[in-house]
Amino acid sequence: MEHRIHAPGGIAAPYLPAPFSEWFAARGWQPRAHQLELLARTQAGRSALLIAPTGAGKTLAGFLPSLTDIAERPKAKPGEARRGVHTLYISPLKALAVDIERNLNIPVTEMGLSLSIETRTGDTPTHKRQRQKYAPPDILLTTPEQLALLIASPDAERFFSHLRYVVLDELHSLVISKRGHLLSLGLARLRRMRPELQTIGLSATVAEPDELRRWLVPQTSAGAMADIVTVAGGAKPDITILETEDRVPWAGHSALYAIPKIYEAIRAHRTTLLFVNTRSQAELLFRELWRTNEDNLPIALHHGSLDVGQRRKVEKAMETNSLRAIVATSTLDLGIDWGDVDLVVHVGAPKGASRLAQRIGRSNHRMDEPSRAILVPANRFEVMECRAALEANYLGAQDTPPLVEGALDVLAQHVLGTACAAPFNADMLYGEVTSAAPYVGLKQTTFDRIVDFVATGGYALKSYERYARIRQTKDGLWRISHPRFAQQYRLNVGTIVESPMLNIRMVRRGRGGAARGGQVLGKVEEYFLETLVPGDTFLFSGRVLRFEGIRENECYVSNGGGDDAKVPYYAGGKFPLSTYLAAEVRAILADPKRWKALPEQVADWLEIQRDKSILPRREDLLVETFPRGDRHYMVLYPFEGRLAHQTLGMLLTRRLERAGAHPLGFVANDYAIAVWGLNDMGAMLRDGSLSLAALMDEDMLGDDLEAWIADSWLLKRTFRNCALISGLVEKRHPGQEKTGRQVTVSADLIYDVLRAHEPDHILMQATWSDAAQGLLDVRRLGEMLSRIRGRIVHKALTRISPLAVPIMLEIGREAVAGDANEALLGEMSKLSGEELMQEALDTGKQ
Repeated sequence: MEHRIHAPGGIAAPYLPAPFSEWFAARGWQPRAHQLELLARTQAGRSALLIAPTGAGKTLAGFLPSLTDIAERPKAKPGEARRGVHTLYISPLKALAVDIERNLNIPVTEMGLSLSIETRTGDTPTHKRQRQKYAPPDILLTTPEQLALLIASPDAERFFSHLRYVVLDELHSLVISKRGHLLSLGLARLRRMRPELQTIGLSATVAEPDELRRWLVPQTSAGAMADIVTVAGGAKPDITILETEDRVPWAGHSALYAIPKIYEAIRAHRTTLLFVNTRSQAELLFRELWRTNEDNLPIALHHGSLDVGQRRKVEKAMETNSLRAIVATSTLDLGIDWGDVDLVVHVGAPKGASRLAQRIGRSNHRMDEPSRAILVPANRFEVMECRAALEANYLGAQDTPPLVEGALDVLAQHVLGTACAAPFNADMLYGEVTSAAPYVGLKQTTFDRIVDFVATGGYALKSYERYARIRQTKDGLWRISHPRFAQQYRLNVGTIVESPMLNIRMVRRGRGGAARGGQVLGKVEEYFLETLVPGDTFLFSGRVLRFEGIRENECYVSNGGGDDAKVPYYAGGKFPLSTYLAAEVRAILADPKRWKALPEQVADWLEIQRDKSILPRREDLLVETFPRGDRHYMVLYPFEGRLAHQTLGMLLTRRLERAGAHPLGFVANDYAIAVWGLNDMGAMLRDGSLSLAALMDEDMLGDDLEAWIADSWLLKRTFRNCALISGLVEKRHPGQEKTGRQVTVSADLIYDVLRAHEPDHILMQATWSDAAQGLLDVRRLGEMLSRIRGRIVHKALTRISPLAVPIMLEIGREAVAGDANEALLGEMSKLSGEELMQEALDTGKQ
């Protein structure tokens, strides 16, 4: 029995072998139209992108071309060489690969198909990975890092000699990072080995489908794109925002006020999946739920820092519906279809509409049943963000981040991996690399500099033999210069670099890095310390510390004295607020009609702000100035996310210093920035000695930005990551593991040499690009400065405004070791939000 249907666009109807049509019929099913359309397009030799809502059968659709092709494949003849892998399935998550293997084996077994399916991730034992190289399964479920290792093997050509399809799950999540750049280069290599290779992309959340369509096919001709199959419909989700009689906190990220209500929701449902944005929040929420767990319900924890054995136990328990609740981070927010999850609780604002859609799709993982979700805002601004995300989800709005140009450090890693597999011709490799969408604009001169970098380390390092990892021979081909470099490559492949922590060590003021032996106060994440310059102060361990410098893996500080911290800690989740949600929060603020959808206490807060100060229009920037105690404050409300605000705060304080305002410091969150100083900035604005237009001019992204970066440790720490990814510095060495301290020492020494002798080194160029795109969010800040030109509204006040209360509470927070202890602080501050609100209402002390 064959099943054929009409296929659109002049493509022949798909061929569905008898075992498949009989399997569907036995279950009382019909293949869905999009599953058959995708099959038809792939059988016509096309690559394709399938965009479909959760529960639409994307996984089965993505594998139907492979399964039907393998089912019809002639049996191997006696004595015939073992076939290579037929289909690669690539996922951003190890857990997703394991889940797919389990789900895919069900139809394969029930149809009696003769094929093998295996996973290969960082958790796969070495002996199994070695066996797979010599006895490949028909379908291999793997990750971008494992693909990079496979194509760097001398027997890669044999392993992939029968490769027909590459299935890329959750494609939108794969392509936006350096992992995606590494994967795109791996695909380009596979296409060189197998020119007829077809790719199938699967995604539920896509803002710009054409970007992904280009990514899926070689960019060897203008306008090259994969076909697209789009599935409309799907049940609308049922999303609510948690309502509680308890007062929503003014600031913070823990949402501890909502624990009783969250526990009630868990009790009322079969299985609840609770998502948070950071691992520390997951640990905190899990702890608090167990404290509240009077019924001793089975509640589990799942995040990337847990041991693989522990994660697998949780996943197995989910599979068998043995759990009532699972607290998770992004490790479970992509494609997972385990257990009978009938509720998703998102604790804290989702920071993106697409991220929320992805996560709530884990509930009732079927296309015709609505997903049920509860959003739990952790503070008052997050109430509006949750409302914006909820409305965006009903509208079907997407805000996946745009794709960026391919990273040069990733390209350097790929060039070395290419040489590990076999000698290569540089011109041919350039053509291959530029067929990958992220590298389509790569100039020949830049590529040549990358090859030279892998071969010599660059001009300033070429006298050191250890940086000469490849060499060109008489035949013009580039070869690995010593087998140990291939071994180093295999040990260090990948683009994920863990954020290191630095010891905080006390010294006497002014001695800086030369000091030794002082008291260690604790550890702080490097990403915060790298923004400081000597003389800055910050809060830690209940005291004000003066930053003296960084040497190796230690930060040297002295006693700052006084009560003012010049650069307080930036509290908040790791995900930046998306541009779309930021605009929607500004729109809610500006439109009193939309306040009716907010909790009464939040709507009242905005009403009081309108009475006591003003609320900004959607495209305006509100700047408030007011005195408090013996300090003067300037609060800005850009709503552009933590990273852009942190950069803006750094640049603003430099400009205010030059203007004579004597700023003492600033604090930033996703919604606002507060700057405080000794001089009255409001009075300076009134008398013309300070101009907001000049202060917020786009030219701050020129010399001011460069000067600040040059003075900070930010570039040095970014360089460390680039050096690790490019292979210039290795984390793992044959027979030994380098400590974070050793890695940092190596990277710092090289950075100092290059900055002094070769500042235009290709890796320095990659470092600047990384800093601008990631840590600084310069593009978004530039767009904001352009948007507000001529639209800055200043309101001079005599006391704090209601809208300023949340950001002012951030000033009272203590800097701690990473976001883990920050979350444990709960709602600690020098004053409560209610006391500050009383000041705003002019009913408390002045």
